[in-house]
Amino acid sequence: MFKRLLSAFGVGGPSVDTVLDSPHATPGQVITGQVRIQGGSNDAHIDQIVLSLVTRVEVEHGDHEFAGVSEFLRVVVAQGVRVPAGQPVSVPFQFPIPWETPITAVGGQPLPGMTVGVRTELVISGAPDKGDLDPLLVGPLPSQDRVLDAFGQLGFQFRSADVEAGRIHGVHQELGFYQEIEFFPPGQFAGRINQVELTFVTNPHELVVVLEADKRGGMFSSGSDAFGRFHASHHDAVNTDWVGAINQWLAQVAERGGHSAFGGHAPGYGRPGYGHHGYDEHGHHGHHRGPGMGAVVGGVAAGVVGGMVLGEVVEEVFEDDGGDDMAFDE
Repeated sequence: MFKRLLSAFGVGGPSVDTVLDSPHATPGQVITGQVRIQGGSNDAHIDQIVLSLVTRVEVEHGDHEFAGVSEFLRVVVAQGVRVPAGQPVSVPFQFPIPWETPITAVGGQPLPGMTVGVRTELVISGAPDKGDLDPLLVGPLPSQDRVLDAFGQLGFQFRSADVEAGRIHGVHQELGFYQEIEFFPPGQFAGRINQVELTFVTNPHELVVVLEADKRGGMFSSGSDAFGRFHASHHDAVNTDWVGAINQWLAQVAERGGHSAFGGHAPGYGRPGYGHHGYDEHGHHGHHRGPGMGAVVGGVAAGVVGGMVLGEVVEEVFEDDGGDDMAFDE
């Protein structure tokens, strides 16, 4: 990213440039880098250097929906930094990415609609002065990748992805939002299921896979949603037959009327438990590898993103983050 002058010091003030050691990461990983400050025409004193993770979140309020920039991690990486005139100062940093951080890249391709960035702020005389924003490509964990792979093998087609404010009923969350990845169903379920939404909720020990199917209503039916939830350790999830589990869930959703749910602890999903599963009070709601999700998303990413690089997309999404920021505690 290009260096940005610190407006609090005016013309001739220092500039800041945050450099990540790698723009690629996975949930739970520690990212590292340096905040590089180039001294201006006079000595400068910076009270704090603050790094935060931000993403774009959709919020429903009544009949309306709006998007805002959510800060979901904030870390003070240095305090009381003196920057001599004309001299460079480099501050190394490291911090862990929350386990529930949204996935923004699959199979090496950016996931359309998804952005996560590392934002730099320098607090000078008690007032924050925003520096640069660096895009972060967050790839799936191996356990998540196995589920995405199954979607690709079953013939799902990627539709869209976003982050919704709210909490999922019955699932412990650290953050106040969740990611939804939407797919068109495999061909054999066309006409009975409109789309399927996939949500991951992870922690250091467990992967929770939440599925929602939008069922197509018949001549005398308005249709309904069906929910499924699977729990597995990350180790078990890597060895689970997700193709069989998801296909079985889809078949039961297509056959059952009204609201239905399928849940279990993978890989022991053979005896499912039924019960309603919903969203928050706001109403939100073997090792053989086939073509996988990378191939499913890749073509869509190329068509949507076109010639733009992810950094430009992130800048466009977050260029006006004054007044639209939302805070979600980790």
